[in-house]
Amino acid sequence: MRFVLSSRGVAVFALALLWLAAARPAPAEDAPAKAPARPDVLFIAVDDLNDWIGCLTNDRSPLAGGHPDTHTPHLDRLAARGTLFTNAHCAAPACNPSRLAVMTGLRPTTTGLYVNDQDWYAASQDVPVLTETFKNAGYRVRAGGKLFHGGNPGLKDERFWHEYLPLPGFPVPHEAKGGTANGLGRGHFDWAPLEVGDEAMGDTQLVDWATGVIKDDPAGDAPRFTAVGLYRPHLPWFVPQKYFDAVPENPTLPAAPKDDLSDLPPAGVRMAKPDGDHAAVTQADQWGAAVRAYLANIRYADGQVGRLLDALDASGRADNTIIVLWGDHGWHLGEKEHWRKFTLWERATRVPLMIVAPGVTDAGTRCDAPVELTSLFPTLCDLCGVAPAGEFDAPSLRPLLEDPDAAWEHVAVTTHGRGNTSVRGPRFRLIHYKDGGEELYDHAADPGEYRNLLTHADRPPAFGPLQKRLPTDYAPNAPSDKDRPKRRPQGR
Repeated sequence: MRFVLSSRGVAVFALALLWLAAARPAPAEDAPAKAPARPDVLFIAVDDLNDWIGCLTNDRSPLAGGHPDTHTPHLDRLAARGTLFTNAHCAAPACNPSRLAVMTGLRPTTTGLYVNDQDWYAASQDVPVLTETFKNAGYRVRAGGKLFHGGNPGLKDERFWHEYLPLPGFPVPHEAKGGTANGLGRGHFDWAPLEVGDEAMGDTQLVDWATGVIKDDPAGDAPRFTAVGLYRPHLPWFVPQKYFDAVPENPTLPAAPKDDLSDLPPAGVRMAKPDGDHAAVTQADQWGAAVRAYLANIRYADGQVGRLLDALDASGRADNTIIVLWGDHGWHLGEKEHWRKFTLWERATRVPLMIVAPGVTDAGTRCDAPVELTSLFPTLCDLCGVAPAGEFDAPSLRPLLEDPDAAWEHVAVTTHGRGNTSVRGPRFRLIHYKDGGEELYDHAADPGEYRNLLTHADRPPAFGPLQKRLPTDYAPNAPSDKDRPKRRPQGR
């Protein structure tokens, strides 16, 4: 199903303008009337951040998400300003396809971009992009860091923004370590404290730039769209020593029953890859050290979010700024004997998502409806009165921002590789693999997804409705990144 803003948001915005025009006294001939200022947008992406944040931990079992040793005061204060989505999911458990879905409002089943080694720039050529749409609508669009995936030359295309700051990169100490700091010898699957200050970190340098942009007061009344893509807590987990010192040396480990893979179809076991990173970590007795490093990186990233919020508050524009913060996918740290993302279970699909929309959201609200990041593009068009140039694969979240308990008949769809899809509803998750293997979990009784109901019992009534939500058509695979056509982006 495709979603068009049948101009509900656009029509509401236009009617509001007409009402305001009728309600106000006629302006003097030498003082032309001004339309209400369109809201600014602060769009924050955080790479590889799962649900280990305070506001998703406090009232939930550790089995259901969150982590008792995490500390994220700035993410928590942002969530307290607006609506926190507690059942939000990515379109794909990998950076590249997840980010393209956010930026186009289209799922991988439409774009054909399913995995990281495909060319997002080629896949985006014939569809409108979020920042491009806002730029064309009169917004001043400035962006920096990781928004799309990787170092594709398409990042320089002025179609997407007025100004773009590339990801500053890793600090020199990381390059010197050569990917062997933890002794595992598994490339960038590495972690260690750094004897440097925050100023040496790429994300700090990015936020230095972004805070300047937020505080900037250029001539003209153009609304602003500022997008900031933080890299941490993406691997390798190198941050200054003080962040490691703030985490317990023996942090709580995720629950991971030894027989958790016993009731999975073969495709599920292959996706878990228990003989890979998990075997290396446990054999080297590095599980606790890895969890500590991930939590330390989350603390660092949280501090950068705090700096962005402080800059916005100091700018005097916060009361008319929509803030969206999202993580591109979840992250396993040993659950189901798996590390990293790249699975269709809750740990890899569930993401932090919080939205502050002045005049629409109420402070401190939570929404438990199943939503997906693909909805962000239509939602921002809806909130800002921007007419979209195409259709979307997911609906605007505005009804839930206005009333978190509003009726919601949609599900969150996540795809990993062509033919493998998860459908997450308010209570159940159905996973369907390309070879026909399936899993079904009841999150009310089994938040850790330990019991595949399709192995242990007859198919419950929830199976049929979720099965009907599975994609029936998968777009052909987009070109590989290695086969990228030679294009010359406009501008710089």
